[in-house]
Amino acid sequence: MTTPFEIFMVCTPGFEQTLLAEALENGFANAQITAGGVTITGTWEDVWRANLVMRGATRILARVGSFMAFHLAQLDKRARKYPWGDVLRQDVPVRVEVSTSKKSKIYHAGAATQRIETALKESHGMTIAADAQVAIKVRIDDNRVTISVDTSGESLHKRGHKEAVGKAPMRETLAALMLRDCGYDGREPVLDPMCGSGTFVIEAAEIACGLFPGRTRDFAFQQLATYKDDSWRKVGETRAPTQHFHGSDRDAGAIRMATANAERAGVADHITFQNLSATDIKRPEGPPGLIICNPPYGGRIGNQNMLYGVYAGLGEAIKREFTGWRVGMVTSEAGLAKASGLPFKPKGPAIPHGGLKVWLFQTDAL
Repeated sequence: MTTPFEIFMVCTPGFEQTLLAEALENGFANAQITAGGVTITGTWEDVWRANLVMRGATRILARVGSFMAFHLAQLDKRARKYPWGDVLRQDVPVRVEVSTSKKSKIYHAGAATQRIETALKESHGMTIAADAQVAIKVRIDDNRVTISVDTSGESLHKRGHKEAVGKAPMRETLAALMLRDCGYDGREPVLDPMCGSGTFVIEAAEIACGLFPGRTRDFAFQQLATYKDDSWRKVGETRAPTQHFHGSDRDAGAIRMATANAERAGVADHITFQNLSATDIKRPEGPPGLIICNPPYGGRIGNQNMLYGVYAGLGEAIKREFTGWRVGMVTSEAGLAKASGLPFKPKGPAIPHGGLKVWLFQTDAL
């Protein structure tokens, strides 16, 4: 398929505008916001590059075709005639996921899935497997059957070089979007006083180094008939950043995890990790930058009432030590953010994270 087609970059709801800015910065000039992500028009080379370079995207879907179907028999017939072999390989198992809408005469997703799977097996010699890396995502809306292929496989937050995670981990894709939303562009220091497994500071250091997020992992598109070679596999610019990054946590185990993760990511030389309480953080030498953290918020870890003192202590340390720095704080409770005493701007949209709704609270330079 050399003819350009629609490519959908999925992101965490509420961050579409942030992902659009990233897509444009990465040279996807025709990018446009769609509910739940960003759409571009491109070729398979663009699919490969999007998986490699997009930090905020959860997955990349290639919309490879569509047809109309008003009943199951018609769906069966047209699925059998559809040129699946242009994209799928017979020797690679696939799985089928169907979603429907009330606007369509075909509304039973299970029955539709069964028809498409049967067509793939009987007319195209494909193998169906529930655990297949290659997923065909079919949307039946207003009687139009839209066929997409999930070209990422595992979610793109799995960078391929982070093994150790702690409790309530921040996903790398979400961390990258939040860093961008806070105005981080790779040219200032970043400090996380409750760093856990190090996600925020490792992402920040990778951005500063010009490293591509997908440089050490594989993708589902490598299992497609459209895949040619490894020409897409590039590491990035690997420039030496002029600033340093800092992560601290009162849990010594978290610091060990974060250090190991940074080493695997190739950015350990640019990050200093310390085992200390958030109330004991000190301003590092050098210019002001961004403090960003994902503190405990009760709904996931611990007793929420005990956390007000934690937030107050963190806020006091930041106000005492970090004049000129900006702050980004993730929490599920506005009351906890308020307890920090920091001058947060009005909160933005709610963000789904780990089964909760959270907000990214931000300040201007203190």
